[in-house]
Amino acid sequence: MMKMKKILLNVAFILAATLLGGCDDFFNPDTDVTLDNEDYISEESEMYSGYIGIMTKMQAIGDKVIYLNELRGEMVVPTATAPTELYNLYNYDDDLSGNSYADPSGFYEVINACNDYLRKLKTYEENNSINESHYKALVSSTLRVKTWMFMTIAKIYGEVVWVDKPMTSLRDLSKFDVLNLDETMVACKNLLDIGFDNIDGTYETAWKDWVDPDTELANSEYRRWDMMTPPYYALYAEICLWLGRYQQCINMILNKMNSMYEKTNNQSIAFLRNDMLFSHYNNFFNNETPYDYESASAIMYDYQNRQTNNLLKHFDSDYPNKYWLAPAEVAVERFKDNEFDPLGNQTKDFRMDRTVYDYNGKWVVCKFRPISSPLRAAYRDDVFVYTYRGADLYFMLAEAFNQLGRRAVIDALINVGVSGYISEFDVNEEGTYSGNWYGFTPHWTNASTVYNYSNGTSGIASRKYGDKGIRGTEVSYSGLGSRTFTSDKQNNDEEILKEMMLEMACEGKVYPAMIRMAKRYNDNSFMAKYISEKYETTGNAEDIRSKIMNGDYFIKWNLK
Repeated sequence: MMKMKKILLNVAFILAATLLGGCDDFFNPDTDVTLDNEDYISEESEMYSGYIGIMTKMQAIGDKVIYLNELRGEMVVPTATAPTELYNLYNYDDDLSGNSYADPSGFYEVINACNDYLRKLKTYEENNSINESHYKALVSSTLRVKTWMFMTIAKIYGEVVWVDKPMTSLRDLSKFDVLNLDETMVACKNLLDIGFDNIDGTYETAWKDWVDPDTELANSEYRRWDMMTPPYYALYAEICLWLGRYQQCINMILNKMNSMYEKTNNQSIAFLRNDMLFSHYNNFFNNETPYDYESASAIMYDYQNRQTNNLLKHFDSDYPNKYWLAPAEVAVERFKDNEFDPLGNQTKDFRMDRTVYDYNGKWVVCKFRPISSPLRAAYRDDVFVYTYRGADLYFMLAEAFNQLGRRAVIDALINVGVSGYISEFDVNEEGTYSGNWYGFTPHWTNASTVYNYSNGTSGIASRKYGDKGIRGTEVSYSGLGSRTFTSDKQNNDEEILKEMMLEMACEGKVYPAMIRMAKRYNDNSFMAKYISEKYETTGNAEDIRSKIMNGDYFIKWNLK
């Protein structure tokens, strides 16, 4: 076992150094890079190290997803010193040929690595006796990475070249079919349902149990490795949301969360937006690793092994960083605008200082490196990138419930929490709560209820802090007011979107949500409204608004 740990660590370092190199190479991808060693899986330990190779390619594109979405979104603007390529994206230029940011090669390298790995993994499995559960989990994990990558490409470019077998060169893209965004979502669902080698996307990895079973969980360097792979429940739920399968989206998320919450009455538990999670909002990004109770999955880096990205280079203003991207002033004002953000008894949203900061006379995005007591030195650009976090789950649920006409549930998820609707559950004469409310169980609240613990026992208990929703209007230090939700679904979606602009600013997730909502109502107006505002000072707001209203909001690149 120690031998395998040593092999994996050495391979992880070698792959990171070889495939990633320095930060400056990230946007100059070699489009002919493939996993072209026919025998790179020649013993069982290489099944695992081969998968690490896929992870290193994901590391190379993690921050790029943020730039491509944020520059065209409502929050971020390039600074005076930013490269022309960033301005080309910001201005929705039609001709982006040669633009290293817009070049999708890195995305297709991930997909090609997945296809190559699956083929060679199957060949190895056919000729050797291996642990079948490990094989299934590795196949399933690879399918989920591949699916997430296809979805990401579709959301950025509006279409994908559906590559279903290994290529010797990325120039081979012309041999494959091109799918539009809607067709891609259908194909992604089929990929997870049908899978590869009769294995679907549901099997989970267990890196710590596989390679480090003798170490306590808290002390194992592998305990967070599972987070590198997008989880099935979140990935599948997002696909269902895009496809309009709203109840299925809800079921995927609630089945996972309910199952977790009924097994322990701890007040600190993954995703539950209660007093404990609110009190650690600062830690969501200002940690060495993804915050355990907020993270569903994340692309992680370690600068000591030359695993880095360029987030701080772009957003941070301390030397040696370049400060190429900044928050638009109109976006900053939304955190203090009572019309946009019901402030209750506050003068600004509590998330403002965790997102942006007036530093030396200029606005800086401080989400990835807080100005006050920063965890990372300015040169340490190893910020992790959440692929899914707890807030993603809440927002997906809110969107889906809105389409089903459940206003009270949206109010719970965004404003007051499920705890605010505790009276909707059944309660017996002893004061024990049971039943469910549109799929939620009383384990989301601080009510006395039956817990079925993970050790096989059960008992009546209560959680100290129950769910308070995204805004936490019933958490004293939040002090925020509540958003108003009505029978108008489009208006509700816009309110959900406005909340996303505050909660998920600069994470590269708001812009795809805007596209999804615009497509849902065949109406690009509120998307155009919020985005064009940041162009008012540059004089091209009407031009950008016109492009968005015409549906011209995807990056233009000849994917063939």
